Amino acid sequence: MENIIDLHTHSTASDGTLAPAELVAYAAAKHLQVLALTDHDTIDGLQEAAEEAKRQSLIFVPGIEINIAWPTGEFHLLGLGLQRVSPELRAVLQLLADGREERNRQMAEKLQEAGVPVTLEEVRARFNTKMLGRPHFAQYMVEKGIVKQRQEAFDRFFAKGRGCFVERTGADLAEAVAAIKSSGGAPVQAHPLSMYVSWGKMDGVMEEIRDKGVLGLEAWHPGVRVAEAERLEELGHRLGMIVTAGSDFHGEKVRADRKLGHTAGGKHIGFRFWQEELQPLLCRLHGGNSMEFQP
Repeated sequence: MENIIDLHTHSTASDGTLAPAELVAYAAAKHLQVLALTDHDTIDGLQEAAEEAKRQSLIFVPGIEINIAWPTGEFHLLGLGLQRVSPELRAVLQLLADGREERNRQMAEKLQEAGVPVTLEEVRARFNTKMLGRPHFAQYMVEKGIVKQRQEAFDRFFAKGRGCFVERTGADLAEAVAAIKSSGGAPVQAHPLSMYVSWGKMDGVMEEIRDKGVLGLEAWHPGVRVAEAERLEELGHRLGMIVTAGSDFHGEKVRADRKLGHTAGGKHIGFRFWQEELQPLLCRLHGGNSMEFQP
């Protein structure tokens, strides 16, 4: 059986549908050998996932996905192989948490102004999570019968350009890179095409990002075509960066095209992305020490 891994997943600690331990157990049931948990702007699920990974004899990579301030599209920065939570990382996470709270307040106000009977207090009571955001608003609107599907809520209200859209707070790239490195992790850019940078400018932009301390790029993601993933992989290696692959899995029912252990073109995520790419880098960063996570 082929060794399968996944270096980009989400749990209920942010906007996934499986609890951290459930996600790890699910990965083990799917015969994955390596799993990274990279919840949005939080490390809250890492300890639970790490403990379950020990029970399942699965290699666990503690991670995070940080929203970065960027002028076009979106820029997400993965931190892979975290060993601790440095003061720098805590400061970045607090900035993002404060921004999220203000954004949720503004979205709720806009919904009220649009005549949509949804309040922030209702949504917060329903989900009881510190990582409240658009997906939770959308799910609550489905449950109240305001929309039929979560995507409809985004299309009508929360997508950029719609009446209830509010821009997300993003961290400064240099500060986020420093925060990840001070926590023992490797900064890796998630799904680079989401930046909305043309191919003609991609080489120069990625070179600038590398020069700011980003050590890798996620070339393989279900949101790109195989030919684009191959092109990104070649670019990453040409720039001396490691290349990673992930599913961006949030749950079986959230996105049908995002299956654990699978990436662009529905391909299995091969062990080479761990053995030849991420693991050697983490060994250098950790001085050969384990990836034991200390909250």
